[in-house]
Amino acid sequence: MNKHSGSAEHQAATIMLQGTSSDVGKSVLTAALCRILMQDGWRVAPFKSQNMSLNSYITLDGKEIGRAQGMQADACRIAATTDMNPILLKPKQDMVSQVVVHGKPVRDLDFRSYREKYSTEAEQIVKASINRLRQRFDVVCIEGAGSPAEVNLKDRDIVNMRLAGWADAPVLLVADIDRGGVFASLVGTMEILNPDERDRVKGFIINKFRGDVSLLQPGLDWLENKTGKPVLGVIPYLRDLGLEDEDSASLDAKVNVQRLRAADASDDSDSGISSPQLDIVVLRLPRISNFTDFDPFMVEPDAGFRYVSAPEDWGTPDAVIVPGSKNTVDDLLYLRSSGLEQLVKAFATAGGMILGICAGYQMLGRRLLDPELVESDKPELEGMNIFPAETVFVGEKRTERVTGRSIFFNEEEDSLELSISGYEIHMGRTQFLEPVQHPFLIRIHDAPDHKDSYHPDGAVTADGRIWGTYIHGILHNDRLRRQWLNKLRKNKGWAPIQQITQYDDLREQAFDRLAQHVRSHLDMERVYEIIGVTR
Repeated sequence: MNKHSGSAEHQAATIMLQGTSSDVGKSVLTAALCRILMQDGWRVAPFKSQNMSLNSYITLDGKEIGRAQGMQADACRIAATTDMNPILLKPKQDMVSQVVVHGKPVRDLDFRSYREKYSTEAEQIVKASINRLRQRFDVVCIEGAGSPAEVNLKDRDIVNMRLAGWADAPVLLVADIDRGGVFASLVGTMEILNPDERDRVKGFIINKFRGDVSLLQPGLDWLENKTGKPVLGVIPYLRDLGLEDEDSASLDAKVNVQRLRAADASDDSDSGISSPQLDIVVLRLPRISNFTDFDPFMVEPDAGFRYVSAPEDWGTPDAVIVPGSKNTVDDLLYLRSSGLEQLVKAFATAGGMILGICAGYQMLGRRLLDPELVESDKPELEGMNIFPAETVFVGEKRTERVTGRSIFFNEEEDSLELSISGYEIHMGRTQFLEPVQHPFLIRIHDAPDHKDSYHPDGAVTADGRIWGTYIHGILHNDRLRRQWLNKLRKNKGWAPIQQITQYDDLREQAFDRLAQHVRSHLDMERVYEIIGVTR
């Protein structure tokens, strides 16, 4: 029974995961706890007060939050809301971020201005959100940010120990053993914390372990004797998890997984797939956003994809994808100065298959116009001139969930209408200077389902080889994704694959696999005692 359920005003129990540094696995472990608690019958919600990420998620009411909290809400099998991530910082330039509050951008601030002028207001926003969640749910699983040992930030902290105090949250401290120095990072963090903060830490989780845990036991014993805190679990590294990442810092790990997958590929006589697989290049822009657009490739048997950031890595791709970006203008200039734009245009001229998503779609147009300097300091920039389109950047960001249908991707032999869904996040408005074919008709997801609610999206060349869209998540549509991959296979003289990979089903299985993995290696009885609820 919830220890708070007998109070006059319901307040959910809380548990908080903090890390010795960024990228120790807090987001994934929080998702695991969310799914475990949900499986055990609790109404559970995730929370992260402030997120810095270009990989965002759109809620059902068209608001923008961090991708990790959207993923964690999915682990809870609940709809994500902005209370789960009330403040999102989206880096635009060095030291400058767009500040998104409850899903809508409010201003651009550099780090010093945000800390000195906005932190008091941010604190009130955070407190109100966590209180609302605690009134609606039984347990709130809170994810910290960075490290609680950043002494230069502690006096105005709204993401770690001060937040734990506001939420009355016991803390589990997570460290990544795969990067080395795990004992030093845990002991060093505890030494920097003040006595009240140390008391709030109830135990350690050592994450991403590879090897024989018995060889680690002397170190675990030493750590517990040194700190007086229990090691609640040593979580083995879990390969090919299949859940999305929070930010581009994790792209290197994802690329390594894809390389291992390609190396492991072997001939499959049933499907006709042979090694090497399709070679799909994704341009790794400096400000790449929403790179989870490409996660479904990880579960397709023939979709080998890789990120390219320099001309020498170009190779001979079967398809090229220009992805989303937080700064379309600066990232197009990067492609231009690096030589990658020239390769993209040559690939297009040679009949290559190209996809542009959001900012990538804008770059494929004729001009980028920014008269109010919303995006950059350049009022006009020439695009790649593949589509006869120009994009004007405006102050109001469009953030919507959308549904619709495909016009272009319906195969003649397929009489079923190909339905699609996804989401939009952009500040550009694109118009066409000549008539074009549009691949999709879409509407806001909860708009009336009649013809007046639909509008065209995107553009496609007459030969069908190059297409662009504003829809993030377009490749999460299983039948469309398979049809596009089969077009690539046809270009290579390969037979099509008929079986459709159900990505959402595999993602649900991944949540359950993660929960079982963590449950097997974490002392859940102790965790339940720490939270203050029973199983």
